[in-house]
Amino acid sequence: MAENKQYVKHLQDNGSTMISEDVIAAIVAYAASEVDGVVNLNTKPGVDIVELIGKKNWGKGTKITVLEDNSVSVECNVNISYGHSVVDVAKEIQTTVTSALETMASIKIASVDVNVCGIVRQ
Repeated sequence: MAENKQYVKHLQDNGSTMISEDVIAAIVAYAASEVDGVVNLNTKPGVDIVELIGKKNWGKGTKITVLEDNSVSVECNVNISYGHSVVDVAKEIQTTVTSALETMASIKIASVDVNVCGIVRQ
């Protein structure tokens, strides 16, 4: 069963580097989790079972789309801690994710959309 993964391709003098959407999703997840006020990425029920059949990032709280111009559109589904400003946390996620992807993978970012799916009391 072939997976249709998307890759960001960087051409270099002596070859090319291809960065998988799985790597991009991992960077996004880590960067978002470092923002104060983020409890976790909102995952869909059954994500463990779906991973067993080979779909790694299904329902893990991120959606990565590689666009025709080799830029990336990111969508994050997050739960935020009660008492934090939803708008401020979302803006910080956008800034942190953009910075992490540009710094770690030299990826051009088209957009970072943040979906706040829940508020968690801690």
